[in-house]
Amino acid sequence: MLVLNKFGQKFQSEDRKRLLENFLSLSVLQGANYILPLITLPYLVRVLGPEKFGLIAFAQSFIQYFNIFTDYGFNLSATREISIYRDNKEKISEIFSSVMIIKFGLLVLSFIIMSIIVFSFKKFKNDWLIYYLTFGMVLGQILFPVWFFQGMERMKYITILNIVAKGIFTICIFIFIRKMADYLYVPLINSTGLLVAGGLSLRIVSKDFGIKFILPSFKAIKHQLKEGWHIFISTVAISLYTNTRIFAVGLFTNNTITGYYAIAEKLMNVIQTFPLSSLLQTLYPRLSKIYLENKEKAKKLMNKFQNFTIVIYFLALSLIFIATPLIVKIVSGAPYKEVIVSFRLLLIAVFFINANAFRVQFLLVMGKYNIFARIHLIMGIIGLLLTFLATYFFSYIGTATSIIIVSFVILVLTIKYYISEE
Repeated sequence: MLVLNKFGQKFQSEDRKRLLENFLSLSVLQGANYILPLITLPYLVRVLGPEKFGLIAFAQSFIQYFNIFTDYGFNLSATREISIYRDNKEKISEIFSSVMIIKFGLLVLSFIIMSIIVFSFKKFKNDWLIYYLTFGMVLGQILFPVWFFQGMERMKYITILNIVAKGIFTICIFIFIRKMADYLYVPLINSTGLLVAGGLSLRIVSKDFGIKFILPSFKAIKHQLKEGWHIFISTVAISLYTNTRIFAVGLFTNNTITGYYAIAEKLMNVIQTFPLSSLLQTLYPRLSKIYLENKEKAKKLMNKFQNFTIVIYFLALSLIFIATPLIVKIVSGAPYKEVIVSFRLLLIAVFFINANAFRVQFLLVMGKYNIFARIHLIMGIIGLLLTFLATYFFSYIGTATSIIIVSFVILVLTIKYYISEE
């Protein structure tokens, strides 16, 4: 009770109440992200089988490159700007309009590039429809301005709309997916849910926040492109050793092995993002503001959250590592050796990633975009080569091992930077 009372006292001010509300909202979202995949994943694996499940995972991995491309780093750079100018409605309208124009331009370019790739290579051409159905996720993501709600620190909208999208997906999966031949409905349902959430979010931005779409100046568009560039480069680099994993397995093995590895990846993503992602999204705009006023205070807060995260994840991941065979059997319907080995290796990577999550994001709070970009660009290139080589020679085991190596090196490089700054 004493701990709870002290905790409550810390959140008496309006700002702190909002911070707590945002954290709780995103925790609810992460809870949904945690529970809903655990409901649909076992069902999909059993109904579709590892082969079709692997094909769907490969398509999503491929299309994810275009999600990264159209994001262009705005989920961090635009969030920061919205946070700074949140009381200036005219400025926010300019930022919002500039970002959306850039995103739609990148969407058109992405569609053209995807079409060229799909009809130029046999591996893609044979299943061309699944890639076009999955591409709807890119449009849905563009319509849903998560960066706007984060910058305004109104995370409840992100929670509600994401749950709407995921709720539509979950319900429709059990209604429409009844046999292996229904696999094409999976990307269609996923895209539909995101498009509905995206349309609703734009209405909220206009009606509840009074933000108007204006024709921004070329200078404003250029500014947003410049602000997001370093983060974009870093994000692209990060994707080279994260998103490429399933893609590489799909290229060098078959759909069945890809399905096994994709199950492990899905489980890894659930563990990696819950509940850490809600903390990161909640604190990023707040730390950005605190840093402008008191740099040392912001750094101390970051260190506290990072140290707490390390302890919690070490204990939790140790228990999950031991229980892996049981978890895999529950999710997959059978204790597939390939899934167990992959998942245990990925748990090691999860620890290194989360042991660095707050620290590496704080580089952006400090405005050290060039350092953030340099670390991830170098390791992204190394990770890309390592992932493809390791997958080619050692199959899925090499894939999982490569992310452990890259995540550990990024952790070391980030710590080394902070030590040199002190």
